[in-house]
Amino acid sequence: MTFTGFNEQDFNVFKTDGLEQRMDQIITHIRPKLEVLGAKYADELTGLTGEEMFYHVAKHARRTVNPPKDTWVAFAPNKRGYKMLPHFQIGLFETHVFIWFALIYESPIKDSYGKTFLKKLNKVKKEIPDSFVWSDDHTKPDSYKHSEVKKKRLKEMAERLSSVKKAELLCGVHISKDEAIAMSEDEWYTRISETFKTLLPLYNLKKHL
Repeated sequence: MTFTGFNEQDFNVFKTDGLEQRMDQIITHIRPKLEVLGAKYADELTGLTGEEMFYHVAKHARRTVNPPKDTWVAFAPNKRGYKMLPHFQIGLFETHVFIWFALIYESPIKDSYGKTFLKKLNKVKKEIPDSFVWSDDHTKPDSYKHSEVKKKRLKEMAERLSSVKKAELLCGVHISKDEAIAMSEDEWYTRISETFKTLLPLYNLKKHL
């Protein structure tokens, strides 16, 4: 299969009621696309990071009742998993596609990463484009625009990352459903590649822990 972009049907998957029924739709319509993106960007991120990167398509295996509100492919330098590590993601909610750098609550380096992030705060504020967004919870579709995030807010997010067990830090882009449907295959590849290159300094902060 080739990846030609996302369509209306992909987003409508998240309107399907029932865990089993929605999972069937995810597996049929979205997962093949994430597999293609996974193979392509595992190679590209290996080149960018200098580490062998592996892709992990979300299986949602822990779910027993509630159907997933989003799905994704994640990239990390570990064949067995990604949640413990700083990683990258491509995925979608019903309303938008997200392309993230992510450090989520399961990572044991959150404390040291948060402290390093604080030291590099001015550099981060300057280097991240205004069109990018931040999040402190990967399970929710909400985000904060970088253009509207003051240094005080970034400082709070970094401090929370170091002190609160469930705290998370995500940065990247949200592409609205309408924009996503209109994008061509080439536009997707350009957008994803440029986003990952822009997020690389956040990933590389781990080298300074």
